[in-house]
Amino acid sequence: MGEGDFEQKGVVKAVDSALQEVAQAATEMRVATPGGRFHVRWDEGGSATALGQLAFFAEFLEVSGLFARWKEGCPTNYSSPNAPTVVNILGTWLLSVLDGQRRYAHVTGLRGDAVAPEILGMSKIISDESLRRALAHLAPEQAKRCSDQERAARAAQLAKSTAWMDAALAESTGEALRTPWILDADTTVKLLYGHQAGAEIGYNPTKPGRPSHTLHTYWIGNVRLVLDVEVQGGKSTAAKHSLPRLRLLLDRLVPEERPALVRGDNAFGNEGVMAEMEEIEQPYLFKLRQTAGVKRLIERLWKQGDWQSVDQGFDAVEGKLRLTGWSGERRVVVLRWRVKSSLAAEASNDNRQPELQFLDASEKAKLWEYVVLVTNADYSLEAMGQLYRDRADCENGFDELKNQWGWGGYTTHDLERCNLSARAVALIYNWWSWYVRLAHPKARLEAITSRPMLLAGVARLTQHAGQSRLLLTLSHTAGDQIKAMIANIRKGLDHVLASAPQSPKAGHWPALVRYIVSKILAARPKKARPLGLPPPLLAYGSG
Repeated sequence: MGEGDFEQKGVVKAVDSALQEVAQAATEMRVATPGGRFHVRWDEGGSATALGQLAFFAEFLEVSGLFARWKEGCPTNYSSPNAPTVVNILGTWLLSVLDGQRRYAHVTGLRGDAVAPEILGMSKIISDESLRRALAHLAPEQAKRCSDQERAARAAQLAKSTAWMDAALAESTGEALRTPWILDADTTVKLLYGHQAGAEIGYNPTKPGRPSHTLHTYWIGNVRLVLDVEVQGGKSTAAKHSLPRLRLLLDRLVPEERPALVRGDNAFGNEGVMAEMEEIEQPYLFKLRQTAGVKRLIERLWKQGDWQSVDQGFDAVEGKLRLTGWSGERRVVVLRWRVKSSLAAEASNDNRQPELQFLDASEKAKLWEYVVLVTNADYSLEAMGQLYRDRADCENGFDELKNQWGWGGYTTHDLERCNLSARAVALIYNWWSWYVRLAHPKARLEAITSRPMLLAGVARLTQHAGQSRLLLTLSHTAGDQIKAMIANIRKGLDHVLASAPQSPKAGHWPALVRYIVSKILAARPKKARPLGLPPPLLAYGSG
């Protein structure tokens, strides 16, 4: 090689270096901040995810076999080679729900993540349109304008998808039914802003006159696991439309899995529901509307003065009541508590001008709030007071699922996909709830707390010598606590794998739930429950 060749190579290197500097200058940004000047560049070739701790949850799903069985049971029969795979459909759906999204369109925000799908064994995150079409295939709309053959085919597909979700939900809750538990039945409103099927104007406490859907929900009380959920039109009241599903759920359970109590608000305190529960000898506790007959009962019991203190500022007294339309006399328990805050009432004078009248909540004028419960159970008055107070936890569950998960969204024009999505959210919520209790058995953590602690984090993926490595960075201030919680998770998974190394994955999930329950019970407070209260063992430490 001559001298000229060396000179030529030097020129080439200089040109290449100059081009690189120009490219760098073009892509690197100088950003002035209150903390000073920073040089910022896009990392085009980086492989990273904001769901850095997804790998630990994916391990939980892998050891338990939950995601694999959900995937294997999915009733899809795509014939097109261009159709998305089942794992890509369900994986995208799972990631969207876990991420706290409420709309299918928000899936777009995940599509730049190349790490999360690889962790779940996916080839890619599909588009929101592909996800909608896949769900329409799983739960086809029962259209009226189609042939009888097409209508029958759609109904058959919907039945398959319903059975598929029935099995998955039952698996996620089955082990919790082997200890004494309480079934909470309730209905919540999902606001709508379009012309969806079932968008009707019904009972709507937050925005009267706004069309809505109703979510009829059945809970495993205190542990906040969703036994089932059904989306219906906005006019579907709990009393009329919740009873068939409630009865079906109870009939499916073997006697030893039946709830110690079915609990509900005043929508369930009617002859139809109570008679059905009595027919199958199911103990219940329902709230009664304060009709004229109920108010007369309160007045009569108030005059008798047989009130008993049942802790936390509550007094209780019981009696017998038979309202018009009832088939017989039933036990009722009246609870009362002092109203201690300042109150004001608006009244109109003779000049039709409103006046504000302040009500004195002093010892001279005691103000009481009352609630009347009807039951066929023989628990003590003290237990009744505690059972009523525990009922409020159900509302916290509704709030979490609507505002922190996807029950307030994932809306399509047809009820079939709305139903399917609500049940999928419930399923993933149940999986995550068990996972979080494994990490933190002392108390339940809502998604607003658990996601930043157990899902978030920046993870960079590297490949070397055939091995995949994740470099995880936590930005949460509770880093040491998070690492301890992850250690709890891995200890539980290792325990299950070590105790049954040869057993199939189907046996891992029951063993894992039993392990989680044992940790919850070990962490519960030593304070005894009120005498006569049914022992909802898992309720302790549920937060």
